[in-house]
Amino acid sequence: MMLVVVRVVVCVHIFMLFHFACLSSESCDLEESSALLHFKTQLTTNTTFFDGWYEHECPNAYPKMSTWENGTDCCSWMGVTCDSLSGHVIGLDLSCSGLVGIIHPNSTLFHLTHLQTLNFAHNYIYNSQLSSQFGGFMSLTHLNLSDCEFKGEVPSQISHLSKLQSLDLSSNYDLMWKESTWKRMLQNATALREIILDDTDMSSISITPSHLSNWSFSFSLVTLSLVFTGISGNLTSHILCLPNLYELNLYGNSNIQVHVPKLNCNTSLNFLDLSWCQFSGSQIPSSFSNLTHLTSLHLSGSESNGSIPSWLSNLQHLTHLDLSDNRFSGSIPSLFSNLQHLTYLDLSHNEFSGSIPSLLSKLQHLTHLDLSGNRFCGSIPSFLSILLSNISHLTHLDLSFNRFNGQFPKVLGQLTKLQTLILTGNNLGGKLLLSSLANLTQISRLDCSHNKFQGPLPKKITGFSSLTELILNDNMLNETIPSWCFSLPFLTSLDLSNNQFTGHISSISSHSLQYLQLCGNKLQGNIPESMFNLVNLTDLCLSSGNWSYSLHSPLFSKLQKLQNLEVLSLSGFNSLILDSSTNSSYNRFSNLEALQLLQFDLTNFSKISWKFPKLQILELSENKLEGKIPKWIRDSHSLESLELSHNQLSSIGQFPWYQLEYLDLSFNLLTDDNISFLCNATSLQVINLSHNKFRGTIPQCVANLSSLSVLDLQTNKFHGTLPSNFSRNLNTLNLNGNQLEGHLPRSLSNCKDLMDLNLGDNQIKDTFPHWVQSLQILEILVLRSNKFYGPIVSFKTKDAFHSLIIFDISSNKFSGQLPKSYIKGFQAMKSVVGAEVQSRFYYINSGIGFIIGSIDLEYDDSVTATMKGLRTNFEKIPNFLVSIDLSSNRFEGEIPDEFGELGALIGLNLSHNNLIGPIPRSLGNLTNLESLDLSSNMLDGEIPAELTNLNFLASLNLSNNHLEGSIPRGKQFDTFSNDSYEGNIGLCGLPLSIQCNNNVPLQQDPPSEAEDKFGFGWKPVAIGYACGMVLGIGLGFCVFSIGKPQWLVIIFGGKRIKRKSRRNRRA
Repeated sequence: MMLVVVRVVVCVHIFMLFHFACLSSESCDLEESSALLHFKTQLTTNTTFFDGWYEHECPNAYPKMSTWENGTDCCSWMGVTCDSLSGHVIGLDLSCSGLVGIIHPNSTLFHLTHLQTLNFAHNYIYNSQLSSQFGGFMSLTHLNLSDCEFKGEVPSQISHLSKLQSLDLSSNYDLMWKESTWKRMLQNATALREIILDDTDMSSISITPSHLSNWSFSFSLVTLSLVFTGISGNLTSHILCLPNLYELNLYGNSNIQVHVPKLNCNTSLNFLDLSWCQFSGSQIPSSFSNLTHLTSLHLSGSESNGSIPSWLSNLQHLTHLDLSDNRFSGSIPSLFSNLQHLTYLDLSHNEFSGSIPSLLSKLQHLTHLDLSGNRFCGSIPSFLSILLSNISHLTHLDLSFNRFNGQFPKVLGQLTKLQTLILTGNNLGGKLLLSSLANLTQISRLDCSHNKFQGPLPKKITGFSSLTELILNDNMLNETIPSWCFSLPFLTSLDLSNNQFTGHISSISSHSLQYLQLCGNKLQGNIPESMFNLVNLTDLCLSSGNWSYSLHSPLFSKLQKLQNLEVLSLSGFNSLILDSSTNSSYNRFSNLEALQLLQFDLTNFSKISWKFPKLQILELSENKLEGKIPKWIRDSHSLESLELSHNQLSSIGQFPWYQLEYLDLSFNLLTDDNISFLCNATSLQVINLSHNKFRGTIPQCVANLSSLSVLDLQTNKFHGTLPSNFSRNLNTLNLNGNQLEGHLPRSLSNCKDLMDLNLGDNQIKDTFPHWVQSLQILEILVLRSNKFYGPIVSFKTKDAFHSLIIFDISSNKFSGQLPKSYIKGFQAMKSVVGAEVQSRFYYINSGIGFIIGSIDLEYDDSVTATMKGLRTNFEKIPNFLVSIDLSSNRFEGEIPDEFGELGALIGLNLSHNNLIGPIPRSLGNLTNLESLDLSSNMLDGEIPAELTNLNFLASLNLSNNHLEGSIPRGKQFDTFSNDSYEGNIGLCGLPLSIQCNNNVPLQQDPPSEAEDKFGFGWKPVAIGYACGMVLGIGLGFCVFSIGKPQWLVIIFGGKRIKRKSRRNRRA
């Protein structure tokens, strides 16, 4: 009986607990409910910005606060968690809710004092300081405020959260840590297991062993992620040996020095990413071989060189290995055969060469293989056939930017699970056999761009049902574009630009298309009506030279049906004919951000009242625009980049674009006397006003623009002295072809990012600016045709001019010896650019440009150089254009042997100086040399036979020297004419008519003593004596026979008598 009573009591007690728990769970604390509702009013909800910035982080974004209604239980609201007993709000998850606004220190959010978890990630809390009130959540264990745009200093009160187990403040780029706050938090938050502070500012903090001794949480820490924080100091074994540390991510902290000579601990580290950190001696420490529990190792950008260390084979649990962006060379080592658990291998952007070894076939679990950006060569099928025998799970294969050649590898069709295939930037040719990939039913991205594929695409194809990106641009594909390219059901990107396609564009049924690039072909006919139904299209490029009609009003109106269009590039139409009476119809491009109209004959263009509320980039080059810049352009206040080059504009008019960052008005007829209107455009990074008729002086306020990277004013009529100071961010300064004078301002030495300094063809009078040698990345130095003078004094500076590849100081008055120490320091001129790089036309440029979709406005550095005896304008500078021009000065002495070390030189001009001595044999080492001019000096001796090794030499000028002996024969020397050698009386042999006898001209006898003294021998004297004797006898006989002839008196005596008589009269 007693037992029954006890059971009843227990049951009643359990029932009552359950009953009250249920009652309490049905209603939250009223004050907290009111606080949440008031907090809701302080923020707005806007989920539209998820389409851009947050679409990857928040694929299921939802406005959670929309479920918060007055009169309902707050515990039932989305994102709110209540304690099951007390009803207090203990959890608040508002991540990915589309919240916009400011969290003020007096916000009712901070009334929720019982909070244990708070997640506000991926909202837009702009201009908000991280309030010290966050430190009042004393029960908080998990705090996530990532990607919310918080700024300012992290408050010291954050260290009060002593129960904190997880802290994520990542992706708040303007959020700064003070060292004192960081230290205090480490000391107090003893329960911390996870710290994620990626992309916050920790530049004032150093990781050092002394600080680590204060890390009270070290025994609990599992995850530490400080990606791109700017933290500095030495990474030692103290962190790597933390007993429970599972993940360490220090990616992108270039101020961290990895110094781990020994690792004597039993670490549990599973994930390690030290990419772009600094490694002592540019070597991965061998102590890492003790990290035997690692499954993921990422060491990208560590500047490691040589061979991959053999100890990596000890890490047999590795599934992910990233060694990209280093300088590893040679072949892929055999150690990879031991890493049989690898699923992800990235060896891209190194210097590996040769063929890809068969040992990779042992990596049977490999799904991701990236070998791009190396020097692998040979045909692709030769190694793929080996890999296919074992690797059947490969989903990602990137072989781009290598030296592969041969035909398209049909064997790729056997990789049936492949989702991504990238072959861009090789030398593959022949037909593009896409039909062989029919079995790749899962492939979503196919990129074969920048190769040499030719011929037509297959008319029909099966498969590709999952394809979303088809990238075939920059090949030699021809004939018509097959209709299947426009009917793939899931295709979002199609790029067929810069080929040789002809014919009409067929109907388009790929309604998912967002990116359509057909420019740079020879397409004809009409634009299909179906293109105007591509409602998802955001980027469209239709540039061709063969459209059969003008782009008229109705057609342009149809383009406006594409309401999501953000980027539009059109060219090749006969003209753009728009009806000014229907202005309103051109105002519907409400989302257009970039517009490019090239090579039109624009009719009525300036009369149209356009409105593009979001337009950021506008390019209207080569359109015959004339007069003033159209008003509608001046009214486009959202513009950030404007290019109106190669037109006939004569006046800028009012300049309203004060937010402009890129301005190119080059190759026009602009004649303004003052460009100080640019001074208020404080965001300008690129100013290109070259090839106009601007006059006046260069305003100091323009040169001082703090963001300015490129100032190109070449070929104008600017005069006066140069500004005394320039922006320290300056990358390119081109003032060539003006009327500037005075001295070169020494303040240019403060422009540490200067790559291109071109002051040629002015009237600057100064000595050589030796101080520019401190500019470590200077690649182009042109002082040609000025009034520079004096010797070039070489100051002993380490790495002087080591990046220079174009050095032109010709047509000045420099004197003294050639600058041997500078020549010896031209390190960049010693590095030969490979043929594969030349074939891809890499250009020297500042890297300053603005890209939206397919429209890329990028400033290209330009230069005028004397090559092969001709002045040549390079509107783009290929990076193999390595030249030295010291001609037309007053240099003397011998030519230094050090020139022979500059193996990358393609042009060398030392002509019109006072150089003496022999031609150095070392010049025969310049195997890339195309032009050599040593004319009009006083060089002597023989022409070195070593010069015949110069297989690319196309222009040779050794004329007007004192060279002698036989002209070498063979190879390029068999192609040169007499002009290359004229004015050297001691030379003989072809192509001259003077033959050699044992390498000595036949008519030339050994010089006598008299010849040495007077410069001629006995034969000319004898001939002159005989002729004089005959003439004397004849004249004597004439005088004796007929008296003194009048004509003879006039010739030999009359003038002298006349002059004497005038002098007598003056006396």
